[in-house]
Amino acid sequence: MKESKIGKYRWVIATLLLFSTTINYMDRQVISYLKEFFSTPIEQGGFGWTNTDFSLVTSFFTAFYAGVTILAGYVIDKIGTKIGLALSLIIWSVFGILNAFVGGTVIAHTFVRSLFGIGEAGNFPASIKTVAEWFPKRERALATGLFNSGSNIGAMIASLFVPWCLIFFGPQLGWKMAFILTGAIGFVWLIFWFSIYEVPSKHKKLTKEELDYINSDDIAVHVAPSEDVAVNETKISWGKLFSYRQTWAFFVGKFMTDGIWWFLLFWLPDYLKKQFGMTTSEVMLPTFIVYGIAIFGSIFGGRVPMFFMNKGWEAYKARMTAMLIIALFPIVLLLTQYFGDKEVFGSYASFLAVAVICIGAAAHQAWSANLFTTVSDLFPKKAVGSITGIGGLAGGVGGVVVQILAGRLTDFYIDTPQIAYMIMFCVCALSYVIAWVIMKALVPQFKPVNI
Repeated sequence: MKESKIGKYRWVIATLLLFSTTINYMDRQVISYLKEFFSTPIEQGGFGWTNTDFSLVTSFFTAFYAGVTILAGYVIDKIGTKIGLALSLIIWSVFGILNAFVGGTVIAHTFVRSLFGIGEAGNFPASIKTVAEWFPKRERALATGLFNSGSNIGAMIASLFVPWCLIFFGPQLGWKMAFILTGAIGFVWLIFWFSIYEVPSKHKKLTKEELDYINSDDIAVHVAPSEDVAVNETKISWGKLFSYRQTWAFFVGKFMTDGIWWFLLFWLPDYLKKQFGMTTSEVMLPTFIVYGIAIFGSIFGGRVPMFFMNKGWEAYKARMTAMLIIALFPIVLLLTQYFGDKEVFGSYASFLAVAVICIGAAAHQAWSANLFTTVSDLFPKKAVGSITGIGGLAGGVGGVVVQILAGRLTDFYIDTPQIAYMIMFCVCALSYVIAWVIMKALVPQFKPVNI
């Protein structure tokens, strides 16, 4: 059936998810571009934070984000995606704004940033569940890659907007305005969400042909076409979900790799400043490029399994093959510090190091798009939010480990930060292959869960 006859309204929904994820990561990324100001000595107008202080704030955010994600997934499975995602955005926007009014103490920022993490925890469980409701399996990785690219767009916007705030308003007011203005944007998105979104079976603008296409593979998998209506009828215990090897495969995949993206989000500006002596304004362009290139990884990564599916492969085999190929690309991060050696490569060092990081960032996003989609490959729609939440918990725990490691290493090697970042990039390089091997061992062949 041709796309023109089926209809394309499902991509409008994917675009809404793209914007919510963009706002989510823009709000999240603000603090990483304020690190230099927060670390400036008090007598020079800053807050006097150490690297460990900064890692404490980001780690608590990550921990609360992780802990609540598992609950958020469960709640969203119960109340539905429309209210669930809206409620999540309201919470994170409110506490994102409140970050501007807590002064410069580490404890105050840790407290508010933790509450901010509670709100942010709902975005991905709701978005993955929405994709499962609105797309057939063959398109889910592409749709996930599309909305997941918002994480890069949000980071790109923050890389330009936060330094601009510091310059335009001055550091003392600029750091506050960065939190306030980015937090306020979420409320504009809510207008479009409530006016446009509804589950497929109830949506007035969805044609019968497109609804049938969305539900085309439900019967063949393990769920009924009308499941988006009856999604709340069956209670699913977390204990039951943890009894499946498929749950643990997703758990391991998230634990091993999510922290790598957290590291790139929160520590890339600091790396560029310490490795190459860049200023805040000079950091804007390379970080913008890294997150921009990662968008292509997110979207292209969703197309890789489609190539195999078009050859007749079943979805899980195509997905895992694509993820193995993608997992090999981050290995180039082992070369980051080699290419970043100014004594060897001179003025080209920063360019070469950033190029390698671009490959790693794009690979992560390609990996992430496919990893998320394994949930809807293996689990019925009614469990997607809960499983995504469990994965979010795993990814958050991994993120906390990486944040603490980065903070401790950069403080321990305070005079030689190149060594600290060499260790961190080695961790980043090998995590994906290790994760894939464990996931494949847990679920060697396609075996959907029947709850």
